[in-house]
Amino acid sequence: MGRLGKTVTLEKLSSTLQESLKKILRLSIVDEATVKELVKDIQRALLQSDVNVQLVLNLSKKIEDRALHEKIPPGFSRKEHLIKIVYDELTSFLGEKPAKLPVEPGKTNVLMLVGIQGSGKTTTTIKIARFLRKRGIRSAVVCADTYRPGAYAQLKQLANLAGIPVYGDESLKDPVKIALEGVKRFREEGYEAIIVDTAGRHKDEKSLIGEMKVLAETVKPDHIMLVVDGTIGQQAMVQAKAFNEATRIGSIVVTKLDGSARGGGALSAVAAVNAPITFIGTGEKIEDIELFDPPRFVGRLLGMGDLKWLIEKAKEAEITVSEKKVKSILSGKFTLEDLYEEIERIRKLGSLGKILKMIPGFGLPLDDSMLKLTEERMEGWKAIIQSMTKEERENPKILNASRIRRIARGSGRSEKEVKELIQHFETTKKMLKTLKRRHLPVKMFGKEMF
Repeated sequence: MGRLGKTVTLEKLSSTLQESLKKILRLSIVDEATVKELVKDIQRALLQSDVNVQLVLNLSKKIEDRALHEKIPPGFSRKEHLIKIVYDELTSFLGEKPAKLPVEPGKTNVLMLVGIQGSGKTTTTIKIARFLRKRGIRSAVVCADTYRPGAYAQLKQLANLAGIPVYGDESLKDPVKIALEGVKRFREEGYEAIIVDTAGRHKDEKSLIGEMKVLAETVKPDHIMLVVDGTIGQQAMVQAKAFNEATRIGSIVVTKLDGSARGGGALSAVAAVNAPITFIGTGEKIEDIELFDPPRFVGRLLGMGDLKWLIEKAKEAEITVSEKKVKSILSGKFTLEDLYEEIERIRKLGSLGKILKMIPGFGLPLDDSMLKLTEERMEGWKAIIQSMTKEERENPKILNASRIRRIARGSGRSEKEVKELIQHFETTKKMLKTLKRRHLPVKMFGKEMF
């Protein structure tokens, strides 16, 4: 079915849905006309995001029926109930339950990735391998793409960056033979997850689709993943059906869902093959991948934040703060060295924009220029602190005019920026001491420290 209207980005879809819900919250009365207007807003937003027309109609009908006829639960206002219905139905639409790892620890699991050329399959192969390895699952990859020039070299380069072993043979042109040999070798070496990257296919390339079928029948993977580019719109449905007819798809990986994607087509693809989304790619870096969790995804889409994501990213980045250190800081022993370490911890989590969108209450559209300015300021502060002596970091009170001039020259920043950093430091220090005096619990990455 063709697209209706101008397509929009996933970020635009999010802001449109959030604006629709904010309109509801501003109203004093929620009546039938209000519900119908909200449903139309949701329909328009989803259709512009390339979601299949019939799926949109089915979804909006469920929302309207529940909003008009369902009894409001105790403790809920009509507004809250309406927002909950939108959240529930969007979550159900995407699969409801969080995805599970497509591997069983302690045994050999062979995963085969398929998809059209340019969908991000090779990068996704490494992303998944790294993701699994971070969770204690020994992972390796096999390059069975013998068509694309430089495919093995690209995979090997990415694998080296991630510390993942890779098997390939550029002298061979038989992908089935390469896949069998690679799987055999890594199986013998005791790897728990062996991920086979195949050549990119197009739904009309019958010979390649046929080869994929032979690969699946010969290698006998435990799980076949279809990699879908989130930017291709409703064409994803056509692709998904073609692949699923050749060999049963176990799950779907949606790439490029980083704010610039038309994610609606990918959602339609899931409905077309009745396969769940396992992973979503949220950026270009090899760490930008996560298990798909519909409630969390919809929470972000509607601006409700995702603290669970922040906690998981903090653990993955191995960010730890001892209880002794926290108590010391709250007792007034907060130094510029501590501030520097805190900036480093934040940077490990990713871009500031992504972090803020995961915090409930900050999930509204953010000004890009302001975010850029804030990130540049943080980098500037790092340079300033690095230009200080150990004594100056531990006791900023000794920073007189001549020391500030020296630090400014050494860091390549202005004296005004150095003074701004000192002022921010003093304000933060006072705030932390106030929290301690009021006996307010401080949570750092999900752990209550006192």
